[in-house]
Order: sequence, then structure tokens, then C-alpha cells
Amino acid sequence: MKRNVIASLFTSPELIGQEVDVMGWVRTRRGNKHVQFVALNDGSTIKNLQIVFDMSEFTDQDLKPVTTGSAIHVKGILVESMGKGQSVEVQAKSLEVFGSADPETYPLQKKGHTLEFLREKAHLRPRTATFGAVLRVRSALAFAIHEFFNRRKGYYYLNTPLITASDCEGAGAMFQVTTLDISNPPRLEDGSVDYSADFFGKPTALTVSGQLEGELGATALGGIYTFGPTFRAENSNTPRHLSEFWMVEPEVAFFDITDDMDLAEEFIKYCVQYALDNCKDDLEFFNEHYDKELLDRLKFVVENDFKRLTYTEGIEILKASGKKFEFPVEWGTDLQSEHERYLVEQHFKRPVILTDYPKEIKAFYMKLNDDNRTVRAMDVLFPQIGEIIGGSEREADYDKLLGRIEELNIPMKDMWWYLDTRRFGTVPHAGFGLGFERLVLFVTGMTNIRDVIPFPRTPNNAEF
Repeated sequence: MKRNVIASLFTSPELIGQEVDVMGWVRTRRGNKHVQFVALNDGSTIKNLQIVFDMSEFTDQDLKPVTTGSAIHVKGILVESMGKGQSVEVQAKSLEVFGSADPETYPLQKKGHTLEFLREKAHLRPRTATFGAVLRVRSALAFAIHEFFNRRKGYYYLNTPLITASDCEGAGAMFQVTTLDISNPPRLEDGSVDYSADFFGKPTALTVSGQLEGELGATALGGIYTFGPTFRAENSNTPRHLSEFWMVEPEVAFFDITDDMDLAEEFIKYCVQYALDNCKDDLEFFNEHYDKELLDRLKFVVENDFKRLTYTEGIEILKASGKKFEFPVEWGTDLQSEHERYLVEQHFKRPVILTDYPKEIKAFYMKLNDDNRTVRAMDVLFPQIGEIIGGSEREADYDKLLGRIEELNIPMKDMWWYLDTRRFGTVPHAGFGLGFERLVLFVTGMTNIRDVIPFPRTPNNAEF
């Protein structure tokens, strides 16, 4: 008999009265000498399936290895449940134990575990209700991203390199990739490392963004999006930062900053609505156990237009607020999460798109405005999160882009190929980057980004 996925049993009334075949992990077991009840979960749903063992048909020895965490295989009859909390249950007819779990050593017994404790058990935490729900929502959102772009003509999924010789952001916070003996690398006469002996013949690192290569794709295919892992070697221990995370980065030829903002708003609303439509049980779980306002906040985002204003206007609002911020606000300073959240949560009470940032706090590739002080950048700010999307219209003028590269002392030997797109058939184009984990964080209502990725990579943490 083919295995029945537990999630399907709650939505298949035609199976009531028939034999079903289920497999999964035991969450709990309770009962008496006459009947035993086992809550079984196979990861397909937040709901546990109740298995009823009539002890006139099974022995205590049969059920002895059926402990929390054990994996079992049950065949039985699916019936309507007379008890509270479940619509159907299975009357067991046969039992097979795949793998036992010693109750003395299995760390996920039925009791409250802190999220900090579960991070130390990241190899087992997907079996908990919370992290099973996180990973199902994460999977659904990943599908929504691909579906959004595939439903629109002219967008193509582009795979950009993970190993690169260029620093897209110019921050230098990159993880080096090398095959050299780091304890005794070959050296040049001046004592510097001789990278000509390295695998790629030059210094290379893990990418911080696929944007620059994405622009190459956009100026050939019209519209592309990337979706893959990126890496930042920043010594940042905050609930919003990871050293390894996933980015979604669309780039579109013939787009200006307004087109970019329109795409970003449409895109993120689509993803949130997809989760509301397809992850109902999991989102209700988060709403009940972690954030009582989650569902209302998600619905509010998709039902309201995002407020658009300039960075300069935002600074004036913050300065006039009378609020004492931890980080002072002046024109030219990079906004912190507390500033972004004030604009979203207290002033406008809706998502905000800030535009036209000072050029000094933004990357070299952003298009200069006519004032020569600001660039056509845009950041989408969300409640609870702050910045969730960052993007811009890209500088399409060869001389202006070259001027910024020289102004910031970016090595030309690394940028010749990027400049070629401005020498040969340059076009207006724009794009943005969405940190995927920040989207999952917002949709689930979790408060720490380490809890929305299966195996978080942070400073001093590369376990599992």
C-alpha cells in the first residue's frame, strides 16, 4: 500500500472508513491499560494525527518502543474522531517500529523548550511544531518567488556565481576562497601572498551579491532574477543578520526607479498573499503562539498601498518627532532599524518606500540624481523588520559610472567587464535585492533570523 501523507487525511473525507497507511514520528503517547493514544506527525502539517491502539489487539511489549521521537509505521482504519482537537483518527490494525528514541537521552521531550536551546539542537529542531511550520512556510515562499516571475513574460531565472573576484557592495566583508596552504602560503619578493599559485590564479571570495552579474543577464534577456545563497563576513551578532543567507535579486532592462518600486511592491505583496492562501494552518499556529497580531499585519500589508517619500522627507519627519533615538538623526546618516520602524509603525502605520538617498551611503552603481548629492535608490521598510528590500536604478552612463568607481578607488582590473555593459548598448535598468530570511521572518512573526533558516551561520557558529 502506498503511504498516505498525514496532511492529506484531514482533507480527504472519501477515505473515512478505509484502510490507510501512515508513517511518522511520535510526538506524544498517553492512555490506559485498555487504550493508548499516539500523536503522530510526518512533517506535512502542523496537525498531529491521533492513532488509537486498542490494547485488546496489542500488547504492552508491542508499544514499549513507541516513545516520543520514535519513528513508526501504522496501518489502520481512518474514522471520524469523537474527541476534541482532531476531525479524524486512525484505529490501528498493525504496528512497525522503524527507529526507537531513548526517553532518557532524546532531547525533545514534550515540554517547553526555549528557542535558544533549540538552536543548539538544530539537527533535531525541524521535528518540533514551531520549526516544522517555519520550514513549510519557507518552502512555500520559495515557490511563490519562482511563480511570481514565471507568471510574468520576460523574466528568466539566472544562476550567478558563488565564487567571485569582485566585491559588489564595496564593503570588503567577504569570505576568502583559496586552495593555498594558509599556514605557509607562497609569497612574492615583497612578502605578499602569491595568488598566481592559487586555484583561480587570483584572490577570490564567496559572493556578497549576484547583482553585478545579474545586470549582465538583464542587458541581454530583458528581465532576470537570481535566487541563491550569499555570504557576508560581518562580525554582527544581531537578530537581523546572518553570515550565510539567501537573496532574491531581479534586474530589469528599460526600468527606471518608479518601475523598480512598482515591481518591489507587487512582488512582496504577492509572496505574502501566497503564504496567507497556502499556509493557513501554520500561520494560525504562529498567530496563536508567537504573535497575536501576525495575521492582521500580513493582511494589512497586502491590502494597503505602500507610502513613498524621499530620504530627505523621512529625515525631517524623524527630527520633528521629538523621539529620543539611540542613534542620532541627521541628513547624510544611514538610517538604523529604529528609525525605519518609527516611520512604518508609528508615523505612517503602513509599509514605506524611501527614495533618493545621499550618494555617500549607497553603492557606486546607483544612478546619480541631477543634484549630484543623491542617488535613485529605494528601500522598502516593513513593520517589525525595518528594511526588507533595497534597490535602485543603476547608473547607465559610462562616464558617470567610471567617475564613481575612481572616486571610491575600486580596482579597475576587477570592473572592466561591468563597464563594458555601458560601452556597448547601454540602457536604463534597475533592480533590487530581497533578503529571503527577512521575508520569512516577517511572514512567520518569529523575532530572530537564526530561527528561519535550517542551519544558521553566524560569528563563531558553523555547527551541523
